[in-house]
Amino acid sequence: MEMQQFYYDNKIVKKFLYATIAFGLVGMIVGLLLAVLYLFPNMTEGISWLSFGRLRPLHTNAVIFAFVGNATFAGIYYSLQRLLKARMYSDFLSNVNFWGWQLIIVAAAISLPLGYTSSKEYAELEWPIDIAIAVIWVAFGINMIGTILKRRERHLYVAIWFYLATFITVAVLHIFNSLALPVSAMKSYSVYAGVQDALVQWWYGHNAVAFFLTTPFLGLMYYFVPKAANRPVYSYRLSIIHFWSLIFIYIWAGPHHLLYTALPEWAQNLGVAFSIMLIAPSWGGMINGLLTLRGVWDKVRTEPVLKFFVVAITGYGMATFEGPMLSLKNVNAIAHFTDWIIAHVHVGALAWNGFLTFGMIYWLIPRLTKSKLYSTKLANFHFWIGTLGIILYTLPMYVAGFLQASMWKQFNPDGSLVYGNFLETVKEIMPMYTMRAIGGTLYLIGLIVLVYNIIQTVRKGHEVTDELAEAPALQKISKNRIQGEGFHPWLERKPIQLTILATIAILIGGVIQIVPTIMVKSNIPTISSVKPYTPLELEGRDLYIREGCVGCHTQMIRPFRSEVERYGEHSKAGEYVYDHPFLWGSKRTGPDLHRVGKKYSDNWHFNHMWSPQSTSAGSIMPSYTWLFDNKPLDISDTQKKMEVMATLGVPYSEEDIANGPETLRQQAITIEKNLNTDPDYVKTYEASKKAAAAKGEQFVPMNEREIIALIAYLQRLGTDIKVKDIQKIQNQ
Repeated sequence: MEMQQFYYDNKIVKKFLYATIAFGLVGMIVGLLLAVLYLFPNMTEGISWLSFGRLRPLHTNAVIFAFVGNATFAGIYYSLQRLLKARMYSDFLSNVNFWGWQLIIVAAAISLPLGYTSSKEYAELEWPIDIAIAVIWVAFGINMIGTILKRRERHLYVAIWFYLATFITVAVLHIFNSLALPVSAMKSYSVYAGVQDALVQWWYGHNAVAFFLTTPFLGLMYYFVPKAANRPVYSYRLSIIHFWSLIFIYIWAGPHHLLYTALPEWAQNLGVAFSIMLIAPSWGGMINGLLTLRGVWDKVRTEPVLKFFVVAITGYGMATFEGPMLSLKNVNAIAHFTDWIIAHVHVGALAWNGFLTFGMIYWLIPRLTKSKLYSTKLANFHFWIGTLGIILYTLPMYVAGFLQASMWKQFNPDGSLVYGNFLETVKEIMPMYTMRAIGGTLYLIGLIVLVYNIIQTVRKGHEVTDELAEAPALQKISKNRIQGEGFHPWLERKPIQLTILATIAILIGGVIQIVPTIMVKSNIPTISSVKPYTPLELEGRDLYIREGCVGCHTQMIRPFRSEVERYGEHSKAGEYVYDHPFLWGSKRTGPDLHRVGKKYSDNWHFNHMWSPQSTSAGSIMPSYTWLFDNKPLDISDTQKKMEVMATLGVPYSEEDIANGPETLRQQAITIEKNLNTDPDYVKTYEASKKAAAAKGEQFVPMNEREIIALIAYLQRLGTDIKVKDIQKIQNQ
């Protein structure tokens, strides 16, 4: 049999590994800064791009797409070539993938702190960057599929099944969730509204966790764990069951993020049912990974790479058991909107994604540089301090979550809330936030140790070069099943058929859940009293989005006695029909705001945004002083925004749009008149006039500044529905 020589492309793997380490460091430093901002909320006072609301999406995007994303590409580019006995299909596409992905990350790092965000969790980037993501992802997919088609290995190994499912599903999720109409170069509105937007977002959000943070890493587990242990995968049959059941079931589970919300009950129940089913395939994968290490447990005690892999797989098992448990309605009623969810997410992120990545780096770098790891002792130190960091991060967050839930729900004998002031809960959990910051610091120290260890390993090693390999050419074989050949072995040598079946498996759940919610109007009952936002309120809503307020505040009152007593009547689906995008939020660091309109005076909101602690003693909300700056609110796109909203179905007439700027100005003047009733405001206003004159600046009236628009939006929230409207809806 004639042997063919070729070279594996190791340089592209090296690039992605170095980017993984660099962006991991950046993402975790930003995460630690956010943890510290809980303790010292005004540490970055006056610096808009360093505020909590703008940095939070930067942290999540840096960790998910920069750190984990680059690690995924590094692992796939290394393993795919060796599993297929072929160089990547196109060096050009490999480099387009690398440099394009890094440019996207840089664009995110610039745009998010500047406030350019769609507000959708894990999908905050604005439309031009979304298009770039789709283009680069397709380039990666073409490169992967092209390599599969020119392979020298007949059967596709289990890891490749997961890589293919990742490519197809992420493409579908990203494209459908990112559909939006542009307003300007860096502003757009989601084509979905309210409940529909929430369902599509969490169909994406949950499955971004599934198919960006889980399936590719399962593929990496199936490759690197057997390689590091020098053992075959425990069970081939289990890997088949694991793969097909996981990709089919996972796609249905998104609605469990929206339990007890305004989402139709049938969609919630579907999400719960399939979430519970997820335990089986998830634990099947965990068992397959851990039992691959049977017979080498003595080696685990001494090899840091295997230690990282064991804790990573265990973390995966813990997170994928806890996730379905959190989908049970009675458990979700306690955990949702609390720090319990933060703990749950970080078990997966820090243990599963973080530790599997660290183990992969420690295994790959010595092989790429043809050397030994500089220090096994330092790698072991990294493992132990990282493990301690995970424990000190997550355990306090679990305690904080339980404490929040119990305090929020307690009643006095007379029926009043025991802890009527939301801030009483915040004050109680501050020690847990301190512990979280300590845990995060330890985890970051571990990463810094890795950076030093890898730098020293590279220094003493050889330059990374392409690796010579040889394998026989793939011989043609009948397209039909060979006698005695099972269906799946046949499918493993048919990548196109395998990809088509995987695509069908992931589309079924999405179609059944999303299409009825969008197409069947009875799922979203309309409410006649709900009107579109005024031009000023629309601008204020965009400021709310820009400042990341949705990261700390919900706008969804669930039908619980405690929430109705605390916040007001529970939220209805019809109240959100003009919300592009939806802003329900997923965590309450501060109170729910859905019924905050008219609850406080304009002056209260004015003072609260200037100095939250002046109106709410003990608040950990930062000040937003830049909203008060002596510069006018940008209304150059107001009419364009209204036109786009009208295209999306919001009933703005041509007259409404034409009169938009004047309507905005009149409402702003009314709010400023309300502010003038406060003597302290008048003094501040006069002082700002003098300050502007002293600097030689043109003075901008308060009614033209950003803070007025934000006040207008906050005062609108929840005011469309009156008691009689609620009774009418309930009687329908």
